[in-house]
Amino acid sequence: MKTALPDDDVGGPAQPLLSVRGLVRHFPLRGVMPGRPGGSVKAVDEVSFDIRKGETLGVVGESGCGKSTTARLLTQLAKPDRGEFVFDAETVGSHALPLRRYRSQVQMVFQDSYSSLNPRMTIEDSIAFAPRVHGVSRREAVERAHRLLMRVGLDPARFAGRFPHELSGGQRQRVNIARALALRPRLVVLDEAVSALDKSVEAQVLNLLLDLKEEFGLTYLFISHDLSVVQYLCDRVLVMYLGKVVEIGDTEQIFARPAHPYTRALLSSVPSMDPDRRTLTAPLAGDPPNPVDPPAGCHFHPRCSHAEAVCATRRPTLRTTDEAGGGEVACLMYEPGSTHSAAPHAVSGAAARPGSLAA
Repeated sequence: MKTALPDDDVGGPAQPLLSVRGLVRHFPLRGVMPGRPGGSVKAVDEVSFDIRKGETLGVVGESGCGKSTTARLLTQLAKPDRGEFVFDAETVGSHALPLRRYRSQVQMVFQDSYSSLNPRMTIEDSIAFAPRVHGVSRREAVERAHRLLMRVGLDPARFAGRFPHELSGGQRQRVNIARALALRPRLVVLDEAVSALDKSVEAQVLNLLLDLKEEFGLTYLFISHDLSVVQYLCDRVLVMYLGKVVEIGDTEQIFARPAHPYTRALLSSVPSMDPDRRTLTAPLAGDPPNPVDPPAGCHFHPRCSHAEAVCATRRPTLRTTDEAGGGEVACLMYEPGSTHSAAPHAVSGAAARPGSLAA
């Protein structure tokens, strides 16, 4: 569903709302011996992607693959070691787009609806706090908080003066959504925003998110372990494995014809209600590799049934392929000249993504 672009659109409809290039975040570890480095956890390692205006981009992958770290880097809650952000044709942190203004345009809804709210602040004050910090008068901030409470289905007369512990999980998550919208952002990052809710409340919140997206002209980055929710809500899907993007494409294409072996294994793990399609063997063998010392070459090759000798030495690039339905996949089976037995032998017009790692 197409969403109307806001009045402050700078780059035009063809310009991505957010372009991320070469994003890196490694967490150093303490060494066993004093004075000796202990390596680092490569949580996000050379990640590049675009978020289009008005879309919902889903991010999926196993626990520990770097989804939440990527979300925190996008919202500037964590500082990247390296990488470039371009928000609507303006470089984040430049004179044209100071970090303070960027933060007001990108907001986040967290997984834990209780710990993300200040237990000593009323619901009204929690929502009005960010506008007050950004120079909005208290009267206008409170009026905005009341309007947003009404919009997310909570009567201000009943809920504005309450504290977080007086609300249910679904009500608290509605408050968090209202708080994220208080600064009138253009991009909202939802990190497992519905995973802690029961299914009836989850459906209500998902439908609320769709209504708010249409009404306010929002763009979503939606992180979830629930692939059925991703299929329902998202326009495109980005698949991460061990800190890297392995596939990205339209939701329909990803779920119907996944290209990367890891994406296929991920989708095959979804329970089926059809008794003729029961899962009899595990989609993957073994645990994810150690992010402190990831495998050489393709990080997925120790668990991949299609792996060959070249996969242990050559790192694949994220590139557009016809096999992925016009999406992008990082796999040597789709890389011309990679010497993998399934790869195209002649160099085709498929191009590697700018900013991705060289083989």
